[in-house]
Amino acid sequence: MPVRVGILGATGAVGQRFIQLLDDHPTFELATVTASEASAGKTYREAAKWRVNTQIPDDVAEMTVGETAPSAVPDDVDLLFSSLPSGVAREVEPAFLEAGYVVSSNSSNDRMAEDVPLTIPEINPGHLDLIEIQRDERGWDGALVKNPNCSTITMVPTLAALDEFGLESVQVSTLQAVSGAGYSGVTSMEIIDNAIPHIGGEEEKMETESRKLLGEFDGTGIDLHGMDVAASCNRVPTLDGHLENVFAETAEDASPAEAAEAMRASSGVDLPSSPEQLIHVFEDFERPQPRMDRGRGDGMQISAGGLQETTDGLKYNCLAHNTIRGAAGASLLNGELLVADGWV
Repeated sequence: MPVRVGILGATGAVGQRFIQLLDDHPTFELATVTASEASAGKTYREAAKWRVNTQIPDDVAEMTVGETAPSAVPDDVDLLFSSLPSGVAREVEPAFLEAGYVVSSNSSNDRMAEDVPLTIPEINPGHLDLIEIQRDERGWDGALVKNPNCSTITMVPTLAALDEFGLESVQVSTLQAVSGAGYSGVTSMEIIDNAIPHIGGEEEKMETESRKLLGEFDGTGIDLHGMDVAASCNRVPTLDGHLENVFAETAEDASPAEAAEAMRASSGVDLPSSPEQLIHVFEDFERPQPRMDRGRGDGMQISAGGLQETTDGLKYNCLAHNTIRGAAGASLLNGELLVADGWV
C-alpha cells in the first residue's frame, strides 16, 4: 500500500518541486495540498503560479487546496512535507505534531533545536533517534524532522568524506542561485549584471548546521562536531544550482587524490531518491558548473572538482541543485528514511 502524504505550503517554489518529485513516486501517494487562506478552496491549477519546468500533473491540478490546519488534512494521511516560510512554520507545524502527524520539513525554524533531527540520510540517519527524546520532552504523538539549508547540504557530504582525515576548520564562499530566494526574492534589476555579497542568515546556517550534521548522537542529544566553520554567502545570476568554494584543514595530511577517493567512496542509501553514488568528482578543473551539472542524479547528486593542496590543507569546489537536493528532494528523502526506519 502506498504511503499517503500531504504538502503544507504547496503553491510556493519548493512546494511545486515537491509536486514534481512526488509524481509517480514508488512509495508516496499525494493525498492533500494546503496553502494560505487566499488559496484555500481553489483548485491547485487556479491557486499556483506554476514555475517548474514540467507540467502540473493532471490529478494534482484539479485537487482542491485546503487550509494549512490539522482539521483540513484527511485522517488517513501518514506523512506531511512542509515547505512553509519559517515564520509561518514556527507557528503552524506544532499544531500538526500535536495532532499526531509526522512532518518532514524544509522550513528553517527549529533546525538547531536540541531534540529535532537535522538529517541527510546518506550522512547521519542515526540522528532520527532524537524523535524519541522529542516526543518525551514535548508530549507530541507526531514527529518533526528537518533537512538542512540548501547551501549547507551542498557542502556537508564532501566534508563528511574528508572527516576520515580529521576535519579541523572549514572556510567556504558560496555562489548561490536566484531560485534559492524564491520566485520574487531577488528582482531582475538587482541581480542582472551583478552579484550580491550577502544573503541574510545564510552564513550562520552554514556555520551551525554543518557542525550538527557531522556531530555524534550520544543517546541524549547531538554532540556538535568540533571543527570551525566560516562562511561567506553570495547571490549570483544563476537560475538553479549552488556552487561553493571550500577550503578545509585536516589533522592528517590528505592529498587531492586521497580526498577524491574518499569522496567517490561516498555511496547513496537504499531509498528511492538517493543516487547510487552520492558525490561525483570531476578531474576537469572547469567542473562542476551549475548549468551543466546541477541535474546529475536527477538533481540529487553532489558534484565536486578542482581538488588542490594549499599550505594548510585542501581546496575544492562543490555543487548541488538547490531546490531539489537542497530543498524538496532533501525533505522527500528524509520522508523515505522515516518510512524505511518505521517512524511512519
